Amino acid sequence: MSEEIMHHFAPYVPQQGEAYMSERQKEHFRKILNSWKAELSNDIDKTVHTMQDEMTVFADPNDRASQESDMALELRNRDRERKLIKKINETLERIDSGEYGYCENCGVEIGLRRLEARPTATLCIDCKTLDEIREKQIAK
Repeated sequence: MSEEIMHHFAPYVPQQGEAYMSERQKEHFRKILNSWKAELSNDIDKTVHTMQDEMTVFADPNDRASQESDMALELRNRDRERKLIKKINETLERIDSGEYGYCENCGVEIGLRRLEARPTATLCIDCKTLDEIREKQIAK
């Protein structure tokens, strides 16, 4: 996640006896996710405007190829960000439905620190570790 976004938010400190995924905790993560989403949306808008402004027709084939390569890379990055915005929206829906903060596989608490590091996490650390081990085995 963007380092800038995390600097705007102090780590959540639960009050003594506070239940996991209380309304205060949900609101904390809602703010983080909405800020991250707004930052990504702004980046996408800036890129579109910049690409429109910088469209130049170069006579030299090498310059054209370089420009096309730069644009392709930028578009790939923006596509990644668009997919991340979709995942953020899904995470916000999980908060609203009361499913946020619990592992999709085993149902245990994901944990506040893990969610602050990766607010879109859907797996606890144990299930994620097993998932990564499986991916490595399949890739071989």
